Amino acid sequence: MPNLVDNNTQIPAARVKMNDDNTGFVNRPWYRWFFNTYQALEAGRRYGSFYSTTTFTPATTNTAYALTFNNTYKRADGSDGGGTKRVYIWPRINGVNVGDSATEVTLTGASNDAAVAAWNFVLNLQKGDYFELIYSSSSTNISFPYVAASSPVPAIPSVILTVTSCVGV
Repeated sequence: MPNLVDNNTQIPAARVKMNDDNTGFVNRPWYRWFFNTYQALEAGRRYGSFYSTTTFTPATTNTAYALTFNNTYKRADGSDGGGTKRVYIWPRINGVNVGDSATEVTLTGASNDAAVAAWNFVLNLQKGDYFELIYSSSSTNISFPYVAASSPVPAIPSVILTVTSCVGV
């Protein structure tokens, strides 16, 4: 919890009722406490949303490649060729793979097989750390395509990354 100088949450005493008897609404001291707590927590929140308009295709199999982002704001697509293709995606912090974090997406069948790859990673990053989203594939016949807008559907970024901080102790 952030340092709350001068107890700015003004926590009401235990004897103060939560709701006003006349209106049924949360009373003023509790409202002030909820509002100030929300303000204090949100003041430390950091976030970002990033996406890419680049199509990613691995040059060689079983090799790790970074997914990069060229815009601030997943889909894996099995290109031509049948058979089973495996795509692995995992986070990397400061050039080191995060243990027990990889996920496998399997694309099977004919061309243009598609799968949406979406995960949530809760990672403890320190000031100065850098994060990479890494992928590898068992086939060079896969891609993370950027798909241009086609009415009525907006464009589909090749990869999207959303980052938020968890305000904690």
